[in-house]
Amino acid sequence: MKDKKFDKSYIEMAHVWANNSYCERRKVGALIVKDRMIISDGYNGTPAGFENVCEDDAGATKAYVLHAEANAITKVAKSNNSSLGATLYITDSPCVECSKLIIQSGIKRVVYDRKYRITDGLDLLERAGVEIDEIHFGG
Repeated sequence: MKDKKFDKSYIEMAHVWANNSYCERRKVGALIVKDRMIISDGYNGTPAGFENVCEDDAGATKAYVLHAEANAITKVAKSNNSSLGATLYITDSPCVECSKLIIQSGIKRVVYDRKYRITDGLDLLERAGVEIDEIHFGG
């Protein structure tokens, strides 16, 4: 059963987690929640072992920067947890590449705050039957 109070709290926590990102252009945070327990988290940034610089000298995002949801999904894959049937809370709606990962990881619901200008990721999730909710965080 969905509980909007918890949805708002998890979205707020995703925004707090986004502050860990070293990216300048956009800080994105993600939490994967199952049975009201956070089983994974992520924020956008460079792969492990790379310098914590997300943009090049011209201000463009480097091609190898990982999105928050990809970081959270790969992190849960390395753990003993399963994302099957979980909910992904994310500050910004996912791109199409991350939506593929969401579908394949068995996440059944995505809750986001800000809709990205390109919505093909949301379209793919909808096509796959993933429940999508837009819930705004007022902080």
